[in-house]
Amino acid sequence: ETKHGGKNGKKEGLSGSSFFTWFMVIALLGVWTSVAVVWFELVDYEEVLAKAKDFRYNLSEVLQGKLGIYDADGDGDFDVEDAKVLLGKYKYSCSIRQVKEAIKESLKKLREKEENEEEKKKTRKGKDATDRKDKKAVDMNKLKKDSDKAKRDRGKEKGQDKSIKSKETTKKSASEKDGTVGKDKETKKITRKKRNKQEFLFCQSVPAQPTSPESEETDQPAEKSYDESAKKKKKPKLLNKFDKTIKAELDAAEKLRKKGKVEEALRAFEALVNQYPQSPRARYGKAQSEDDLAEKMRSNEMLQQAINTYDEVVSLPNVPSDLIKLSLKREADRQQFLGRMRGSLVTLQKLVQLFPGETSFKNDLGVGYLLIGDNSNAKKVYEEVLSLAPDDGFAKVHYGFILKAENKIAESIPYLQEGLESGDPGTDDGRFYFHLGDALQRMGDKEAYKWYELGYQRGHFASVWQRSLYNVKGLKAQPWWTARETGYTELVKSLEKNWKLIRDEGLSVMDKKRSLFLPEDENLREKGDWSQFTLWQQGRKNENSCKSVPKTCALLERFPEATGCRRGQIKYSIMHPGTHVWPHTGPTNCRLRMHLGLVIPKEGCRIRCAQENRDWEEGKVLIFDDSFEHEVWQDAESYRLIFIVDVWHPELTAQQRRTLPAI
Repeated sequence: ETKHGGKNGKKEGLSGSSFFTWFMVIALLGVWTSVAVVWFELVDYEEVLAKAKDFRYNLSEVLQGKLGIYDADGDGDFDVEDAKVLLGKYKYSCSIRQVKEAIKESLKKLREKEENEEEKKKTRKGKDATDRKDKKAVDMNKLKKDSDKAKRDRGKEKGQDKSIKSKETTKKSASEKDGTVGKDKETKKITRKKRNKQEFLFCQSVPAQPTSPESEETDQPAEKSYDESAKKKKKPKLLNKFDKTIKAELDAAEKLRKKGKVEEALRAFEALVNQYPQSPRARYGKAQSEDDLAEKMRSNEMLQQAINTYDEVVSLPNVPSDLIKLSLKREADRQQFLGRMRGSLVTLQKLVQLFPGETSFKNDLGVGYLLIGDNSNAKKVYEEVLSLAPDDGFAKVHYGFILKAENKIAESIPYLQEGLESGDPGTDDGRFYFHLGDALQRMGDKEAYKWYELGYQRGHFASVWQRSLYNVKGLKAQPWWTARETGYTELVKSLEKNWKLIRDEGLSVMDKKRSLFLPEDENLREKGDWSQFTLWQQGRKNENSCKSVPKTCALLERFPEATGCRRGQIKYSIMHPGTHVWPHTGPTNCRLRMHLGLVIPKEGCRIRCAQENRDWEEGKVLIFDDSFEHEVWQDAESYRLIFIVDVWHPELTAQQRRTLPAI
């Protein structure tokens, strides 16, 4: 019937069933919409309809204006996200109650405004009909003009939105072409800040809720990174006048490098260097490509080639200062990576000479001196930096570190503390938390554990008590161990069975005129006399020492978990009465330490590891993890002699034991 017409031969738009279906769909949509709005109390329809009737407003405009006040997320309109906020699914600084109050306030103002307008209209009723007609005509023309103007404004806004979007798209594509990193993140942060600002304006009468420590810790780095990125918007100038003329060729080669096509990039830059030998940027690109290729090939030879090329950049004429800085800084870094500390020091000295006003280069030079053990020159450098920039946190922590190494404990504390509190780049390092806490402990200040706790929270320490800095994650951690727990029961049995043999050979060395026991030299003693006689160090046997105790060394040769432990030692340790060893921790969690008692006074000697004290016994082995804080007292009337054997942590794999660097 729909196709050929009804009974009268006339076409009908819809069949009865189709009409009923659409009617039901529309009805259900209306019902559910009404239920949703009424159930969630989003809009007081009766009040809105009344106002629409009284004020002769278009109903859709009324709803649009009123719903706009429910904009809870600051995006300028009312949508699903705003509904979620009002339902409590999202949390903003405004509550539903506060939103309702804001709406009521707006409606009240609107009502007052309309009442005023009505009163003004009543005063004009005394005028004749002609005037009213003329006025009505004028009003109609005005309304029409306003309507046309509003339409034009909306059209302009849409056009502006489109142009803004197109500009953003253009900028985005341009940044992608330039290989700019982090722009998207900055845009997100700016957008988030705008949204937060809008939220504040919408709810500015609401008292701000106190921020939790967790959110403060999370938010502060983001703000800092945003500020830093804003500061870093100024790109370094890497092109001189000539390089600008060949920018397209340089960009093409650089694009290959950034895409990871290292070999192709190197060939492209080599061709540019051959064609334009005086181009600093082409030479720098060649050095970067060699640097990348060295990492890919794991080739020290290629890395040395990159270092040489970085150095060549600086020797060319008309090199931009920013390019000189980047080249020399990277050259020094790569030299340090290869262990060529003195060569790196020369490069850093050149940087400081070329740019004497740059304190960051002076700071790097100070580190260069520290890496070769020249604390004296490092100290002079940091004193110079602090005279130029008294608040430089990086210089402060390093200067405090040097003072502590000189045993100027009290003097070191303010520099370490102020440097850490500055939050400057390079200060959030476990070593500085370690040394500040240690300095405070030696001064008897309980604030030490506050800094240990902070170091733990920052991820520098495994725990407040376990503060080693060279660690393998996931290893079992406990202060005291049993032989069964270590799995080294055979070694423990052998040591305890042959303890007298080990003791006698140790005593024979002590009795010789030429003492082979050397004083402890790590500044761990508060007072007293503590010396050691080392047989193995970092997995290497001391042949001369073993000649003095041949049976002991032969006994240990059967246990590679001890002799092959490249992060430990095997040694005799003698401690005389009146000695106190400061609380301290070992450097790594990759070893366990065994103490075999050889000559132990009846009372007065004890060791604490973490929060538990224990005593030595002759012929018995104590096993502890020296990456935990431990402390020793020798208050007996005679010397104490023990035999120390370090072993690999039992959970380390064979591969890890072979490849972990020595300590």
